[in-house]
Amino acid sequence: MKKSHFTSDADVEPPSQESEPPGRMRRLAKLSLAKQPISISPPRCTQPFLLPQPEQSSPLAAHPVRSLISFKISSRSRSFYKCFYPHITSAEWNDWHWQLCNRITDMPGLSRFIIISENESKALTHHAGQLPVSITPYYASLIDSIDVTHPVRRTVVPAYDEFIPAPGESSDPLAEDRDSPAPGIVHRYPDRALFLVTGFCFTHCRYCTRSRIVGNEIKDCYMQEHWEQALAYIEAHPAIRDVLLSGGDPLTLEDESLEWLLSRLRRIPHVEFIRIGTKAPMVLPQRITSSLTRLLKRFHPLWLSIHVTHPEELTPEASQACGRLADAGIPLGSQTVLLAGVNDSIATMKELVHGLLRIRVKPYYLYQCDPIHGSAHFRTPVEKGLEIIQGLRGHTTGYAVPTFVVDAPGGGGKIPLVPDYVVGRDGEDLLLKNYAGITYRYPDPGGTVGLK
Repeated sequence: MKKSHFTSDADVEPPSQESEPPGRMRRLAKLSLAKQPISISPPRCTQPFLLPQPEQSSPLAAHPVRSLISFKISSRSRSFYKCFYPHITSAEWNDWHWQLCNRITDMPGLSRFIIISENESKALTHHAGQLPVSITPYYASLIDSIDVTHPVRRTVVPAYDEFIPAPGESSDPLAEDRDSPAPGIVHRYPDRALFLVTGFCFTHCRYCTRSRIVGNEIKDCYMQEHWEQALAYIEAHPAIRDVLLSGGDPLTLEDESLEWLLSRLRRIPHVEFIRIGTKAPMVLPQRITSSLTRLLKRFHPLWLSIHVTHPEELTPEASQACGRLADAGIPLGSQTVLLAGVNDSIATMKELVHGLLRIRVKPYYLYQCDPIHGSAHFRTPVEKGLEIIQGLRGHTTGYAVPTFVVDAPGGGGKIPLVPDYVVGRDGEDLLLKNYAGITYRYPDPGGTVGLK
């Protein structure tokens, strides 16, 4: 079926009810009785593990009622699920657990939705080891079924290019493992710590910096023990005031696990600021339930960094998800990886940042693609990122202009790059070029900027 059948995003059908999956209330009741951490094996269709509630009774356990807040379905999604999942209800489609249970993970699954090219078939046939295929049905609805150059398709469907090595590539280009003093902790900057809370993601991006760990669900069985060690490290280092939860995707955790983690972090006096990195609003917006937003707003100040790749991700569902988060008082910023043939044009990036502002997300970072193994076909020259920033700065509102950074290989951290607007000096004047390329003078007696 051609993708043109699913291109209308404007219309939405009457809202369906969000629902809890069968048995979840029983699990919550059991967890609320737990006094000590216990090891729980990973369910196949949901998050790999659950942690017990904090010692004090959780509102989620004390009031096991179903959410009555509706989630609207776009006509595009509705057409897709009625075509490929004709026996499910709208409530099932909107259940993020159903979406996880029905992820597309192999070639037979993909062939239901797209015409697989020879290149893609070769990649899927030879694929083994790290970064298995994983695409939620919702995100599959955004993929063009025929066009192999479609931007969303290229980011999640493997290509044989992934097996072609290039100089300078590494399985851990940012040296995160080297800078990990405790399981799941990367401590590189003085007052900040990265806390990798899971290796589980809703959808696997083919350019993932952490492909060495993403998709390792067996390893996640032991994450509870790792969490305790990581929290102990944060507690023992008072300089850490900012903790970024990442992974994997932290929002793949059940609400009660998130509550346990956030509660533990909030008990640490020197932790002032908590951030969560996620792609959920783009690949599974149904995860942003009313119960989740109620939970998150209890732990302010809390910020969300949303991984966004292309304007086609900004659907009515994504807009609803971001609106719920923003209405809960959670500041939202975007993180975008610059990808060749996907979003490496000024026009595409301008459409993306404008769309983000409309759904209350501040464009934050534009990343040069990290040199992960098999990523050469995604990486652009660095000057392409500078060209895009120059094409945005002055040509649109400053709120729409992200910071372009290279995350330096070897663990050097994020290094911001900006176009060169300094022309030079003329006597006591600094010569500056504006966005239109016109040179202006600024009186700067005694200054040294612009000296050769």
